[in-house]
Amino acid sequence: MPDIVVMFFLLGVIAGVAKSDLKVPKAAYDTLSILLMLTLGLKGGLALHGNVHWQLLPEVITVVLLGIAIPLALYPLLRAWVQLSSANSASIAAHYGSASAGTFAVALAFAEANNLSIAPQTTLYLVLLELPAIVVGILLYKKATGTGTSMKGIWHEAITSRGVVLLTGGVIIGYLYGPDGSKDIAPLFLGAFKALLALFLLEMGVCASRHLAPFPWQHWKLVSFALIAPFGLALVGMTAGIALGLPQGSVLILAALTASASYIAAPAAIQAAIKEADVGLAIFAALGVTFPLNVLLGIPVYHWMVGVMGGM
Repeated sequence: MPDIVVMFFLLGVIAGVAKSDLKVPKAAYDTLSILLMLTLGLKGGLALHGNVHWQLLPEVITVVLLGIAIPLALYPLLRAWVQLSSANSASIAAHYGSASAGTFAVALAFAEANNLSIAPQTTLYLVLLELPAIVVGILLYKKATGTGTSMKGIWHEAITSRGVVLLTGGVIIGYLYGPDGSKDIAPLFLGAFKALLALFLLEMGVCASRHLAPFPWQHWKLVSFALIAPFGLALVGMTAGIALGLPQGSVLILAALTASASYIAAPAAIQAAIKEADVGLAIFAALGVTFPLNVLLGIPVYHWMVGVMGGM
């Protein structure tokens, strides 16, 4: 049986496809996403409390390099094979180089449910992938078109996006206060983590169904990309994790993150910086295809792959 939170995602998909009037009000969804991202940040910050050392530097650099390399590798593939415009290729490359907070949360819950060991710094991977991928995607478009977007503007859009602010802020607060200083808020954020994730996935299921019904068959090449690319990208992530000597849970989470695509932070930043890009197309691929693939099938497969590669 899949983790119980995955069933809430399936419930949302079924309700959406069946044209049910089920929906999470926008204000409630915004609150849920804020709580979920703050919780993820706090969990990471609390785990980092007293565990920061210079030995983390190679790991941090490697994850940042992944955030740079993935959009650079995907852009020419999207241009040549999927045959998208330079704007949409740069946009989707940035979305896939970046990472999904929802996928991270499901992978984290999966790793914890299977008693896999997780390094304290694992939550940082989400932010470390997010920022460079968005910046590289915008720079790819700028180079291809000669658009004069300022670097200051690019960095501002990337750094001040809601997801980055909440995740980074949560990590800093959790790290500064530690378990003792955060005990008054722990029941709300940490104790209710799976409940928050379940409600968030319910809304994600409803959202995904909107992109799947009717199914846009004219974008079959993009759909193929969104189904195939995650497994190759996951292999890159788990290879890097194993090479770094990370514990099995962290390798799984890094693989899931490299296999995922952002649908929260990246769309806002890309929409502001690349006016010609169809952000809806990127959200369709990220949320309508890759997110369900990872949540329903990918993460268990990546777990199996990590076990096989780790035993070599």
